[in-house]
Amino acid sequence: MLKMTPIRVIIVDDDAFIRESLKIIIDMHEDMQVAATCSHGREAHEAVISAGADVVLMDIRMPQCDGVEGTKLVKQAAPDTNVLILTTFDDDEYIVQALRNGASGYLLKNAAPDRIVSGIRTVHSGTMLMDPQVGSKLSALLQAKPQSRPEPAWKKHGLTATEQAVTQHIANGMTNKEIAAALFLSEGTIKNYVTDILSKLELRDRTQLAIWYWKQRAVSEN
Repeated sequence: MLKMTPIRVIIVDDDAFIRESLKIIIDMHEDMQVAATCSHGREAHEAVISAGADVVLMDIRMPQCDGVEGTKLVKQAAPDTNVLILTTFDDDEYIVQALRNGASGYLLKNAAPDRIVSGIRTVHSGTMLMDPQVGSKLSALLQAKPQSRPEPAWKKHGLTATEQAVTQHIANGMTNKEIAAALFLSEGTIKNYVTDILSKLELRDRTQLAIWYWKQRAVSEN
């Protein structure tokens, strides 16, 4: 039986103790291997180029180059590398920005070791990951973003005009009931639209849909 190729992980944190602790935890698992440890985002960028990585475990607040900029640099150098952000609960201003830069999700820094390991596997599989506590704040953060940015290239994704409107409202934090009132449709009809939208975009839930919308707007803007 062939041995599975381990997930190559780069750890990025300005705290040496946290770096080494995470390295010990990750290297305990046969399906993972720490490729490098870095103290800021620019080092992570260099490590991805020199050592390669499947997943970058990225702290958000770091001197010289924070996790937001580090994510952008990593994704520019290696688009297929997934970035999992480790954050504290009060890092609101960074959340949407890092997602726009290509992060695959967030976990709180106080997450249990098993949760971090599981999160690495999740983003490596191509699935977006959002800690429930962070996800509960995302709608409000998205709703507060300026509305003057370009819209996604809707035609490319095959969404109807109504599906586009539903997607926009979800990204702005509205419930199905609120969307139904705004579009003069029944709540059941909105639920059906949401199901169809998620199917067309191959997304799992409303949080992923909101993230997708703001990422698309960021791409349209560039």
